Amino acid sequence: MSFPLLTATAALPAIGAIATAAVPAARRTAAKWLALLFSLGTLVLAAVVFLRFEPGGDRYQLTESRAWIADFGVRYELGVDGIGVALLGLTALLIPFVIVAAWHDADPLETKSTRWRPTQGFFALILMVEAMVILSFVATDVFLFYILFEAMLIPMYFLIGGFGDRAHAGTDESAATQRSYAAVKFLLYNLAGGLIMLAAVIGLYVVAGSFSLSEIAEARANGSLDMATSTERWLFLGFFFAFAVKAPLWPLHTWLPNAMGEATAPVAVLITAIVDKVGTFAMLRFCLGLFPEASKWATPVVITLALISIVYGALLAVGQRDIKRLIAYASISHFGFIILGIFAMTSQGQSGATLYMVNHGISTAALLLVAGFLITRRGSRLIADYGGVQKVAPVLAGTFLIGGLATLSLPGLAPFVSEFLVLVGTFSAYPVAGIIATSGIVLAALYVLVLYQRTMTGPVQESVRSMPDLRARELAVAVPLIAVLIFLGVFPKPLTDVVNPAVEHTMSDVQKKDPQPEVEAAK
Repeated sequence: MSFPLLTATAALPAIGAIATAAVPAARRTAAKWLALLFSLGTLVLAAVVFLRFEPGGDRYQLTESRAWIADFGVRYELGVDGIGVALLGLTALLIPFVIVAAWHDADPLETKSTRWRPTQGFFALILMVEAMVILSFVATDVFLFYILFEAMLIPMYFLIGGFGDRAHAGTDESAATQRSYAAVKFLLYNLAGGLIMLAAVIGLYVVAGSFSLSEIAEARANGSLDMATSTERWLFLGFFFAFAVKAPLWPLHTWLPNAMGEATAPVAVLITAIVDKVGTFAMLRFCLGLFPEASKWATPVVITLALISIVYGALLAVGQRDIKRLIAYASISHFGFIILGIFAMTSQGQSGATLYMVNHGISTAALLLVAGFLITRRGSRLIADYGGVQKVAPVLAGTFLIGGLATLSLPGLAPFVSEFLVLVGTFSAYPVAGIIATSGIVLAALYVLVLYQRTMTGPVQESVRSMPDLRARELAVAVPLIAVLIFLGVFPKPLTDVVNPAVEHTMSDVQKKDPQPEVEAAK
């Protein structure tokens, strides 16, 4: 039996979580370094997966299959395609930066007692989320994916509710209540979506007799699986609802601003740059792969909801007074672009949507983590409490600007490539939708530049006059992320080579071909 590389990649952070949680209470620094070491080891294994993946090879590679719950037809089946390997790499890349950025976020405010280990628990939860997300990107058994889809909510709930943002600590007595509200809202929304999905998972097994993606695809190909139209549509809706909550898609998005606002900046990155990608990834793998006809049937409604997300999220971002909530609403707009690209059902749109998942993760991580450094220094998330920061902390302001420019998809930075492909793919199939989506670009420029102007330029406020610039640890977070944004902005080929063959498989699943341009005959 060949080495189970995918299992090892997911198991390493899980083992790291257990080891980190077991570190003695007084050894907080040791726990941090141990968590970082395991996250770097996971990154190395993810790089091996990326290098061993052959873009022109089988659809699912590095496969593993073992009996799990035989009586119910559940197997432990793993396999990675081009879309999954890109998102697995994103997850493994971002977690070390999340850990370094959160280095002091979970240090106890009172150090007299050594019985409670919040630091160890905090970093153990981050590693546990990483393990579950990685497994969800490579699971090819529907029931196994469902278990992971739901289980990752538990550590995220504690990260949001138990380790919230300290920006208002000591001044806002309701801070703990707000964190609890945000965590419970996150959990209830996602659990509701998951319960509906569970009914659809059971229905799929009743119809198909299997949870295995490969077996279902084989049955569909040889004609032994023929779902009734109404059955397929109901099952699609059950899956799509859960993924739309996770994504998040309007009007199921309202948990995100609360969760990101109350969480620490690194945990907010974990939410929107990593965990939420499971929702959009699953739309490609499960909605389009399992229910192609129903996906085409639902396309007009989904595209409409995606357009509302784009415009609505951007408009609310313009009016925000809280830095982190502004970035949260901007992310809702960006997820609208991703879903639009998926359901445009063109190769450019779906390639752009996959690249958007990766590039949005990196750009949002860069912007949010630098914003977190800024908020930690001032102790406030309100935009009005800043001004003139670029004069006292020019490196912080510069990295914040580059992260913001990436968010608005400036040419030369990675998100531009993906957003351009999404719009091209949408224009070719749905010109009106493409025109409406373009307004999101204009609004993005508005909320990003206004945010920068109000926080970084103008007279230096007295409260920021003594603000220090980025330190070595913080530069170790910001500089590599910016370097990746620039590299993928000018040379996206390493990602497109991996993603495009997987997109061709998805297009084949839904039996769609790219619209051919109309060319007038020469007179």
